[in-house]
Amino acid sequence: MPAETPPPSKSPAQLPSTEEFVAVQESAEFGELRRSYRGFAFPLTFAFIAWYLLYVLLSNYAGDFMGTKLFGNFNVAMALGLAQFLTTFLIAWWYARVAADRFDPKADAIKSRMEGGA
Repeated sequence: MPAETPPPSKSPAQLPSTEEFVAVQESAEFGELRRSYRGFAFPLTFAFIAWYLLYVLLSNYAGDFMGTKLFGNFNVAMALGLAQFLTTFLIAWWYARVAADRFDPKADAIKSRMEGGA
């Protein structure tokens, strides 16, 4: 049995108009939220992609280095491959914390005003 969706908090006649959405989008507060998000997400995304490409390039062109044994059968390639997973989880965790602390309160304030809450 599918879950029922809650009724909208406003009737269609009370929903913000296109002009209100555009006004919020052009507001300084929304611009600040967008800049702070982009200032966090874009450099982190670029750094992770660069880190991933470095791993791929090392795997393709530095086989001797990547094959260097660290201990037992555990080599540099395995260590860097596992580090890829670790950095993925760390980035997700870091983003969740930053979003909860910096982005969500600002977004919630804008949403609340748009919905007529405060």
